[in-house]
This record gives sequence, C-alpha cells and structure tokens, in this order.
Amino acid sequence: MTTKIHMLADTFGRPLRFIITTGQTSDITQAQALLAGQTGDAVLADKAYDSNALRALIAEMKAEAVIPSKKNRKICIPHDIAAYKQRNQIERCFNRLKNFRRFATRYDRRTVHFSGFTYLAAAMIWMR
Repeated sequence: MTTKIHMLADTFGRPLRFIITTGQTSDITQAQALLAGQTGDAVLADKAYDSNALRALIAEMKAEAVIPSKKNRKICIPHDIAAYKQRNQIERCFNRLKNFRRFATRYDRRTVHFSGFTYLAAAMIWMR
C-alpha cells in the first residue's frame, strides 16, 4: 500500500504538522486540517491546492493565498510571484526528512510506526 505525506512547514522549512494518507488521496483534501488553528501572513501552496473553498479559508485566517491558478480555471487569479519562490522551503523540508533512510525508503510496514519515526525525524530537524 502506498502512502502520501501532506505537510505544513514554517517560513524556515521546519515541519509544523503532517498527515499521512493513502497514496491516491488528493492533496487538497487535507489542507483544511493542516491549516486549522494556524496564523500567518501568507499561505504558499502549489497548483494542487487551487480551490475557491481553500482560498476562502485562507481569507478567514486574514492571510494572503499565494497559489497559482490551475489551467482549467476560467478566470486566472493572480499570485505574488516573488513570494511564491519561497515555496521551495517545503521542498527543502521534505529533502531533509529524506536524509533519514528509514523515511525515504519507508521501511515500516505499519503506518503508526512510520508516523512515529516521522515525528522523531521532524524533531531532529527542529534541533538543527
């Protein structure tokens, strides 16, 4: 069974929250749970998170949605290109986690064990 990790990271690329789901789960289905109780000036995400409902949730947080529009959107919503370049912090966060061989190759069969190690690896990243 494949799994997918949905993660929220801070400005410095440190993991704040993550959710492990099955591999075929869409990214946007976990966005509301990841953002619950969070504050910030902006939320940066890729095209997979482009939806009116998520943009409304971000507006309720009094934050700016820096999300490029999908190609199938009839009216493109502009985004701050300079701010969007900072989205690479989440990619860097995933790469730091992948330095742990156990995380990168997913040795653990049970999700609870994989989740536990992911928490441990995230704590080690915070200590750097």
